[in-house]
Amino acid sequence: MEVVLFFVLGAVAIVAALGVIMARKTVYSALFLLVNFCSLAGLYLLLNAQFLAATQVIVYAGAIVVLFLFATMLLGGGDEIPNLKSQIPKNYLAIVLAVVLFVEVGYVLVSGTLTGTQGSDTPEAIASVGNVQAIGKLLFTEYLLPFELAAILLLIGIVGAVVLAKKKPKIRNTQYEIRN
Repeated sequence: MEVVLFFVLGAVAIVAALGVIMARKTVYSALFLLVNFCSLAGLYLLLNAQFLAATQVIVYAGAIVVLFLFATMLLGGGDEIPNLKSQIPKNYLAIVLAVVLFVEVGYVLVSGTLTGTQGSDTPEAIASVGNVQAIGKLLFTEYLLPFELAAILLLIGIVGAVVLAKKKPKIRNTQYEIRN
């Protein structure tokens, strides 16, 4: 059953990723991105990573997609039709970069250089404490500085979004008359 669910979620993720790239309207692209994030959360659940699945849904599917839709609606995008003749050189560059990316990924997979280091905790120790508690302990002890820097970066992004969304007051063009 898990194998079937894996292939179904994987196929949905791939189709949604292609939908993100190929959608003509920005809103549809953001909705395909939402489907992709939700299917990735399902894949995390299959890997017994409940914390990552919840984070995927809350942060990415919830906040990031809403931010994309907010920016799209704020900037008035979504109805443009691209000029395909002006995009031909960009398409060739994109194809070349995609081929380079696939060659690099293939090299890493074939050479076996993508090996992780074994952590100090055993799977039994993590199972006795719990996944979320183990991640929290590491996050607030060993990785506290990067966690705080990410929080500051997100705060800067929120302040920037508020500043961009704030309407500027209109200045009236009034002329002052000098009376004798």
